[in-house]
Amino acid sequence: MSKIIEIKLSIPFDEAIDHVKAKLAEQGFGIITEINVQKSFKEKLNVDFRNYTILGACNPNFAHRAIEANDNVGLLLPCNVIVHQSADETIIVTTMKPTHMLNILESIDVCRVGAEAEKALEKAFQSM
Repeated sequence: MSKIIEIKLSIPFDEAIDHVKAKLAEQGFGIITEINVQKSFKEKLNVDFRNYTILGACNPNFAHRAIEANDNVGLLLPCNVIVHQSADETIIVTTMKPTHMLNILESIDVCRVGAEAEKALEKAFQSM
């Protein structure tokens, strides 16, 4: 069983970022962090790198319920979604399945919220 959700897109990278954000928003996820890895590597290391962005996606409803169930769940938030460009210029969008990550807390209530979040992420990915 896969621990990730992944799709490939055939659109330009900048369009893909906006597209992914919009599809996540349709499922109640806002982007609370955005890390442009390409830009960071260039500024900090003077290294040229391919297009690679990390989006910190958070659904406030799921986050609230999960934190109420277990304070330590904050260590696993937000859900990171990576959007990157492969050598053949394919855009790949990937996230870790919340059920896989949240199982480490061994909390039934947290796992229930994680299963709901996973269904919402899967819907977002299917619509991309």
